[in-house]
Amino acid sequence: MFTVTKSHNIKAPKLITSLPGPKAKAIIDRDLAVTSPSYTREYPLVVERGDGCLIEDVDGNIFLDLTAGIAVAATGHAHPQVVQAIQEQSAKLLHMCGGDFYYEPLAQLAETLAAKAPFPQPSQGDKARVFFTNSGAESVEGALKLAKYYTQRWRVIAFVAGFHGRTYGAMSLTGSKSVQCQGFGPLVPGVTHISYGTHESLDYLEQNLFTSMLPPSDVAAIVVEPIQGEGGYIMPEDGFLERLREICDRHEILLILDEVQSGMGRTGKLFAIEHWNVMPDIITLAKGIASGLPLGAILSRPEIMTWPPGSHSNTFGGNPVACAAANVTLKLLENGLIENARKRGLELQEGLTRLASGYPYVSLPHGKGLMVAIDIQDRQGQPDPAMRDRILQDAFYQGLILLGCGKASIRFSPPLVITTEQIAVTLNILNEVLKNYP
Repeated sequence: MFTVTKSHNIKAPKLITSLPGPKAKAIIDRDLAVTSPSYTREYPLVVERGDGCLIEDVDGNIFLDLTAGIAVAATGHAHPQVVQAIQEQSAKLLHMCGGDFYYEPLAQLAETLAAKAPFPQPSQGDKARVFFTNSGAESVEGALKLAKYYTQRWRVIAFVAGFHGRTYGAMSLTGSKSVQCQGFGPLVPGVTHISYGTHESLDYLEQNLFTSMLPPSDVAAIVVEPIQGEGGYIMPEDGFLERLREICDRHEILLILDEVQSGMGRTGKLFAIEHWNVMPDIITLAKGIASGLPLGAILSRPEIMTWPPGSHSNTFGGNPVACAAANVTLKLLENGLIENARKRGLELQEGLTRLASGYPYVSLPHGKGLMVAIDIQDRQGQPDPAMRDRILQDAFYQGLILLGCGKASIRFSPPLVITTEQIAVTLNILNEVLKNYP
């Protein structure tokens, strides 16, 4: 077993068996016999332990992880301060339903999130209210309910290629891949999708939809990702998010920001929307908030979260162990990891820009902080998902774990503890892989 200190001295992956190794293959065979076919396993990787930005499989192979468990392990795998908080809280209290009782870790986390929420500073009283969930999809479901309750309206606007989850309300907002909704209809009614990130799309909303078939007085909320995640780490055009805010203000529509993937320091700020200085009405969180424990949250301006007792609740949301992990996670983010995400993100984008200059099928990088992607294109400049998938597999067999997103994008969403040296190793491996393509 290796430690965080030692792992930062490891400069490259270390593969000691063929992939998958014998122990991994045996576990994969057992897993496939009993688990749901809906799981999408990317690689024959059977993880034994994690440490910082490194993953060790059951056969002793060490990989460099540029996924953070899909942007979840914000403080790195098994950060010792997070582990200590989990251990100490587990020894005292594993569970008491936060919807029915009180305990300090939940109150402490809610206070911190409320204080840091990018909402207008009130002249008096609280800045925000917080509801805890178990996941990003559950946060989106709750936000959808809250918006409809507060506005007493029934329609919602979402965006093509957006991803918000696979439960029914979240799936109805999602416009990512057809397989995610195929065969599950009818979906929640009243959702209209428009193209993401362009002023042309907002022109169409205002000049066509609002005047013909989508009365703005019926619209409860617009749900948007500041940077589209699963859609390809897509950045909006300048002024797009600011204009969304203005449209919402003019028609008394709530602006819901899905920060499940972009939040918690990943972009070099605690909330991605802070790059644009746009004030939302509701924010949904999960993924990186608790360094790997299941936790999500809905943040709302206090005058909006007025639903009465019993109208919305859950059993496990705000579990004391998850809250203890989140309290430490937020301290670590504020005490250096957000700044590290900003600095390492610049290094990553500089390195990927150099790679793009040498390979015509690789686009320039896009994103912010450690939420970065490149696109793989064919000779005509069109997305080439088949080539993207081969590159991902080739990288895995060199010990580098990456994931795709969008039509043919490769995303880079490492733990926020990643070092300059590990960025360099990532770029070197990727360069060696790309040399094999025409």
